[in-house]
Amino acid sequence: MGTLENFRVAYRSIRANMLRALLTMLIIAVGIMALVGILTAIDAAIYSLSSNLSSLGANTIEINRVSTSLRGNRGPRTRSAPFTYDQATEFLERYDYPSDISISFFATGATVVKHGEKETNPNVALFGMTTNYLNSKGYDIEFGRNFTDREVNEGSNIAIIGHDLVEDLFGGKASSALGKEITAGNLRYTVVGSLKSRGSSMNTSQDRRVLIPLQTAKRYYGSNRTSYDILIAIDDPTRVEAAMAEATVTMRNVRRLRAGQENDFEVENSSDLVSIIKDNTVTLRLAAVSIGLMTLLGAAIGLMNIMLVSVTERTREIGVRKALGATRRNVLLQFLIEAIVICQLGGILGILLGVAAGNGVAIATGGNFIVPWLWISMAFVVCTVVGLLSGLYPAMRAAALDPIESLRYE
Repeated sequence: MGTLENFRVAYRSIRANMLRALLTMLIIAVGIMALVGILTAIDAAIYSLSSNLSSLGANTIEINRVSTSLRGNRGPRTRSAPFTYDQATEFLERYDYPSDISISFFATGATVVKHGEKETNPNVALFGMTTNYLNSKGYDIEFGRNFTDREVNEGSNIAIIGHDLVEDLFGGKASSALGKEITAGNLRYTVVGSLKSRGSSMNTSQDRRVLIPLQTAKRYYGSNRTSYDILIAIDDPTRVEAAMAEATVTMRNVRRLRAGQENDFEVENSSDLVSIIKDNTVTLRLAAVSIGLMTLLGAAIGLMNIMLVSVTERTREIGVRKALGATRRNVLLQFLIEAIVICQLGGILGILLGVAAGNGVAIATGGNFIVPWLWISMAFVVCTVVGLLSGLYPAMRAAALDPIESLRYE
């Protein structure tokens, strides 16, 4: 009996006991779905975040405030003092490393933007920025232009709008938006440019925003508690470390920190953030694998029970096969292949459900659709191993049956 014939026999046996085999396949599918689904959701989230951070470029440096403890490690934590407008502009003047520096701040969120009788939902963010902000953040102008230095410094009432606002207010025609007036909050702005679509990241749309000159935002939305964001874009990625060191020295001088005093800020590179996030998801991945394997353990026990019942029910059939010349090896392979086929069918169903569930969660949280080939391959390997382990003992038991006693079995 050849391998192909063994597959035919396994298929006929599964069809003969369809309900029992289907229930076992569903148990296996649930385990594989949990395994592939969670890992896919994690990978999709990391991919989305990496994509958005990499859009800044591996040569982009960000300076952030840090949390400090008032009473040791267990005491209450508070964020360091904000980066004021004077500090941000002083850093811009004193930092002499070859780079493009942008200063910006989040002015307000949940804003309604209007044009004529059309208006958006109250979920548009408003940002104040300098001219280098678009380059540092990886935004591209779809139509129109960027702000000039004079407009940024004088605080003109002009704006650059995101892709979704062009869709909502101007019917998707970016050219129609130029020169038109929009109302954001209680202020009017003239549109001078629109951005190409960037999609969403972690359930936050990158296309529902209005960008205005920094001085304009400072005038209407700034306060003593406003913290300004500083981004540094380096042309040569190989010089990022040197640029970060220079930024640290410059910011220490700007913040008036004494020798020996700890930094109350952090200088970070986007690639470092991705590495930290990936490292922090290791435990989550292990938990996902554990959940999937525990479910598969139950499926393996159920499959072994079904195969043992199948051996008992087909004792006479086994005796006939041996009487016609089938060897112990033929019978062993027949039952092993049957167990593996059941596992693989359940695994295919579980992979499809897992990829759909994982990407569904990712898309719902602003991620992108991905095909996790690594986890799909791992799922097939796991299914094969489960089939072998579950079918080995029943197959050995079937192969060891005496043909004469088997033919007498009723």
